[in-house]
Amino acid sequence: MSTERRIERLQSTISAGLQSSSLHPVLQRIYAHRGVQSPQQIEYALERLLPVDSLKGLSAAVAILQTAIQQQQHILIVGDFDADGATSSALAMRALQWMGAAKVSYLVPNRFDFGYGLTPELVAVARDMKPDILITVDSGIACVNGVQAARDAGITVVVTDHHLPGKKLPVAHAIVNPNQPGCEFASKNLAGVGVIFYTLLALRQSLRKAGWFNDAHPEPNMAKLLDLVALGTVADVVPLDDNNRILVEQGLKRIRAGQCCAGIQALLKVAGRDVQNIAATDLGFIVGPRLNAAGRLEDMSLGIECLLTDDVSRAEQLAKQLDTLNRSRRDIEQDMQQQALANLQPLLEQLGQSQLPRGLCIYDADWHQGVIGILASRIKDKFNRPVIAFARSDKTGEIKGSARSIRGLHIRDVLENISAQHPGLIIKFGGHAAAAGLSLTEQNLQAFRQAFEIECGRLLRESDLIGVIESDGELQVNDFNLELAECLRAAGPWGQHFPEPMFDGEFEIIDWKIVGEKHAKLQLLPMEADEPLDAIAFNADLEKLQQADGYIRAAYKLDVNEFRNQRKVQLVIEYFECL
Repeated sequence: MSTERRIERLQSTISAGLQSSSLHPVLQRIYAHRGVQSPQQIEYALERLLPVDSLKGLSAAVAILQTAIQQQQHILIVGDFDADGATSSALAMRALQWMGAAKVSYLVPNRFDFGYGLTPELVAVARDMKPDILITVDSGIACVNGVQAARDAGITVVVTDHHLPGKKLPVAHAIVNPNQPGCEFASKNLAGVGVIFYTLLALRQSLRKAGWFNDAHPEPNMAKLLDLVALGTVADVVPLDDNNRILVEQGLKRIRAGQCCAGIQALLKVAGRDVQNIAATDLGFIVGPRLNAAGRLEDMSLGIECLLTDDVSRAEQLAKQLDTLNRSRRDIEQDMQQQALANLQPLLEQLGQSQLPRGLCIYDADWHQGVIGILASRIKDKFNRPVIAFARSDKTGEIKGSARSIRGLHIRDVLENISAQHPGLIIKFGGHAAAAGLSLTEQNLQAFRQAFEIECGRLLRESDLIGVIESDGELQVNDFNLELAECLRAAGPWGQHFPEPMFDGEFEIIDWKIVGEKHAKLQLLPMEADEPLDAIAFNADLEKLQQADGYIRAAYKLDVNEFRNQRKVQLVIEYFECL
């Protein structure tokens, strides 16, 4: 069954600044659709990065870390078990060591033993490592009890995070988070790795003023860490606003030039990607999932070690392990997705897709708790509804949920509303607008499901449940060329809230065939054109394609296909309707 969708053409006025630029007219239109008013917004020089000064809590954090370095104290980094957490941990380890910290170590919670963030149980482990300073990366803002436990143990705590805070902040010695109340930093979209990068930029500046750097402690070039910043930012799917695009583009430039860490090079190599030609999407769909596989199935320490080593052979060995884990993750995910769809089938047969609850909660006792986030995303995409997938926790009687939402529904706010209306129903929760996590007792699942369906029903309209594909409009016949396709690829970085260009148009199907069992390779003739174009539709609706009467309206990306040293324009079909 196909998800109901509609194609909507974006409409924006192209500013005078863009019109007077040398940009291709199609690119001017694309940038206008993404809110770009001036060519300066697509100039990605480091000098255009937002200054660090307006980050609240930065001076207190820097003072603590500077003292720790100067007095040779033990700094312990506590990260998270996803790609943002891994890159944040590796970046903090590298930078602090470069700045002369005598003892720096890291601790990442295993999701199966400790769950998310700095918990009191994790603090008990950290205490045995005897740190003087504990700095959280990509977590901490919701870890009220954990921070208190660390303070009670006599450990100084610095929280660096980007997640949305709850009503109560942890009583840390310093908090750096652009989303905390009173922070005036202009970009609220920094990933965790961006927050720790900014924090350490300020630390370097302070150490420089203090005369710390010398022949024994040379001042580090922080630009060498931008590969990690780019990877964590893209993999965490934060909005690519002006500031984040600078961070990502600068990191991509270093990676393409071969100036990235051995681990990123090895992860791209094991995936068969050409380092010189990678785009932001390669970080999000190729490197990120391989890193995340460690945290989902085993322990993220494997991913962090891959990013920390400078030994090429060891990096390649670790990358191969991560690649194997990612293959296992895909197999587990496919099995879970089939089970989820089978579980939903009776409801579909009874109600039909259009009458499904506006919010779906799915659960199976045998599901892998490290993969439920991906499962929720897949089911959300299929039915265009917010979805929470649950799996059994290691704590007796508890289940963990991972939520994914559609546009127009802030999933963390939904959980907060339910928690306020039904005290005690949710054990804990946290997250963003599009993704969140929570814990319940298993016996409360049905009550939570009902509350979730009611809240989603209250906030979502029927029209919200129709998937929208936003199009940058139609291309003219003479636009289907390699020059424009390469121009669009190079014009990124594309990503969350700054999506890859998408077009739509009507085509005659000249020929098509099934490849790889579930993909379709097509020859499409644009209206008023003389020559057909190659096209590929991944995971195509083959039944609908068989029913097409020779003509389709398609939403597509203009891409370049390289095969046997030949480069040709190719359309990547995202969605099509029969005409």
